[in-house]
Amino acid sequence: MNDVHELETQMFNTLKTLIAGSSARAEETVRDAYAIELIDQKIREAGDNLKAAKVGLASLMQRERNEARQIETLEGRVADLMNRAREALNGDRDDLARQAAQAVADLENELTLRRTTQSRLETRILQLRQSVETAHRRIIDLKQGAVTARAMRREQGIQRKVNRHIGGDSPFEEAEALIARVMGEDDPFEQGEIMQEIDAGLDHSDVADRMADAGFGASDKATAAQVLDRLKA
Repeated sequence: MNDVHELETQMFNTLKTLIAGSSARAEETVRDAYAIELIDQKIREAGDNLKAAKVGLASLMQRERNEARQIETLEGRVADLMNRAREALNGDRDDLARQAAQAVADLENELTLRRTTQSRLETRILQLRQSVETAHRRIIDLKQGAVTARAMRREQGIQRKVNRHIGGDSPFEEAEALIARVMGEDDPFEQGEIMQEIDAGLDHSDVADRMADAGFGASDKATAAQVLDRLKA
């Protein structure tokens, strides 16, 4: 039983591996077929992410500017209260001077918190601005790459069409094959002459001619040598 169970487990794992490999190949085929569409989609997604990053950067910058305005207002209030506290001291109104001093202390504590917040925002703004600039440059590169990829895909499509027309079982190869077939056929005229020679050999009608050619007896056929001899005479 254990052996059977182990065999079933191995077969199941093998099937899983085959299915996973088939799915991976199918995915690669789809990605290759729709590569341009996928590139455009990824560029749009990157553009959406960049837009979101810009919105976040704008929000941080707005908060930093608001903190700067609050700091400026608090600094103005501190300076005003300090002047009033000095005047109160000069006017022997220590009670008012102490109230002013307490208010200044509270404002300065708030200033410390707001300046810390502003500094943190400035650091975060600098980091996010660098990220936005980098993403912007990368998207420009991606768009340029997409233009190149689209042009290459068109060239590949044209080349495939050309290959279908001039490669494989194209009219060129078909015509060449027909020509070779016709040129390779037996010449009917030569075949007829050979048939006559065969028939002459069967009825022995060519024996006299062959003997005459060998120099035994006169030939019934006119020869070029005989014609030349007549011309010379």
